[in-house]
Amino acid sequence: MFQKILIANRGEIALRVLRAAKELGIKTVAIHSTADADAMHVKLADESVCVGPPPSRDSYLNIHQIVAACEITGADAIHPGYGFLSENARFADILAAHNITFIGPSGDHIRVMGDKIEAKRTAKRLGIPVVPGSDGAVTDEKEARRIAAEIGYPVIIKASAGGGGRGMKVARNEDDLDVALATARSEAGAAFGDDAVYIEKYLEKPRHIEIQVVGDGQGGGIHLGERDCSLQRRHQKVWEEANSPALNDEERARIGDVCAQAIADLGYSGAGTIEFLYEDGGFYFIEMNTRLQVEHPVTEAITGIDLVHEQIRVASGGGLSVTQSDIRFHGHAIECRINAEDPRTFVPSPGTISHFHTPGGLGIRVDSGVYSGYKIPPYYDSLIGKLIVHGRNRVECMMRLRRALDEFVVDGIKTTLPLFRDLVGNLDIANGDYDIHWLEKHLSQSK
Repeated sequence: MFQKILIANRGEIALRVLRAAKELGIKTVAIHSTADADAMHVKLADESVCVGPPPSRDSYLNIHQIVAACEITGADAIHPGYGFLSENARFADILAAHNITFIGPSGDHIRVMGDKIEAKRTAKRLGIPVVPGSDGAVTDEKEARRIAAEIGYPVIIKASAGGGGRGMKVARNEDDLDVALATARSEAGAAFGDDAVYIEKYLEKPRHIEIQVVGDGQGGGIHLGERDCSLQRRHQKVWEEANSPALNDEERARIGDVCAQAIADLGYSGAGTIEFLYEDGGFYFIEMNTRLQVEHPVTEAITGIDLVHEQIRVASGGGLSVTQSDIRFHGHAIECRINAEDPRTFVPSPGTISHFHTPGGLGIRVDSGVYSGYKIPPYYDSLIGKLIVHGRNRVECMMRLRRALDEFVVDGIKTTLPLFRDLVGNLDIANGDYDIHWLEKHLSQSK
């Protein structure tokens, strides 16, 4: 087991990893920018190192400074959390060259799954169902028209190196296609430095279903069920739940077994998430995230398995603590992402939190690194906390969530708490009747 882990992140996820390491008896090193000197994870870590000024490129993305922090403190492993360097293959390679363990998959696996075209090819080879579309990058209008005609309109054009909805355009007919292709390539080039795009069949009303997997890097792998992440705004997840209201036990077991076998065949090491669009009983691969997800606590709530513990065990060579037959699913869990944003416009709302009170009671978990008097810097992601609620079934979970939201107080800044208070009282949400377009339609109708 590791002696000391450096946490290459900030905010709630840094605190989440720190707690897991402490439970395993491992010393922790926090890194921080000058803007985060008073952050909770910095206060609670055994050691801390300032790695640069506020901009991420000069601090949390500064590989040279982070490696130096490992050498100064004697940390023998790095946990990257999510975001920042968590899916940076070069970072994983550099750590390996310095004999520092990256708590995550190999650089090669990050590289393959980080390229959307190569990831789709790999998924297909591993027996994972994929969305009909181009086999590789589309280079010109003539080829695009041929592929679109084959799979049928509407189609969606996506950036190969993309994410977060950038470089993504829908074409509903041939007249739309040329403009959509040119626009997607332009956006992809500007956002990612790579204008390669590919074409897929556009599903009209799908749900976003993802399967949590963990591989031991030695040919073994398990799945821990699915999460439904269909409530999204501009392709960013807002509300996640497990299990999905849309799946039955047979579908759940079928797609879970496919993913577990695929991850084993790949020789994958650590936690990952295989994401699908789901419509009319069909699953269609969209991407794999080679890291811990923001929404991992809902899986922990229904399985009782600590995913960060598993990541650390696997990275240290200890293998998985459970087999597939050990895993049992209990009840229902929902996570709400609490952002420092205006709940109607979603404009960021940095500032000082004058009062911070979290809900409590059975089945309530709040992952957050903020506190009363904490000043939220304007330089980073607006996520300030996550409310995770667990119940014996979805009805109990929803009632408990309603109560918890009423207790949650964040004063001094605007947050998305009012949005969730609205959602928890909505009949469609209560019935589990929503898709990936539902939230944006709801928000536009409520203005």
